[in-house]
Amino acid sequence: MARETITRAHLSEAVYQELGLSRLESSEFVDEVLSEISEALVSGEAVKISSFGTFGVRQKNERIGRNPKTGEEVPITARKVLVFRASNILKQRMNSGKGL
Repeated sequence: MARETITRAHLSEAVYQELGLSRLESSEFVDEVLSEISEALVSGEAVKISSFGTFGVRQKNERIGRNPKTGEEVPITARKVLVFRASNILKQRMNSGKGL
C-alpha cells in the first residue's frame, strides 16, 4: 500500500484550504517558511518545531569505509549531515495510529 509523498504543492494547498489565503499567497508562504528553515540549518542552527521535532546539522569526521562488492577500503570525506529527532508527542501519535 503505497502512500503519496507530501510536496510543496500539497502544503500550499493545505494552507490555501485552512487559512483562506490566495493560492499565490499560500505558495509564497510555504516557500518562505521552508527558506527560513533552510537558512537556519545552513548557518548551523537547530530548528525546533513544537510537537513535531528538531532538525539539526551534525559534523561527521573523515573515516575509512569499505566497498561492499570488492572489500576495498575507501576514504569517506568529512561532511555535514542533516539529522531529525522526532518529538515525544509525534512518536506517541505515530504509535497510537492517530494523525497530527
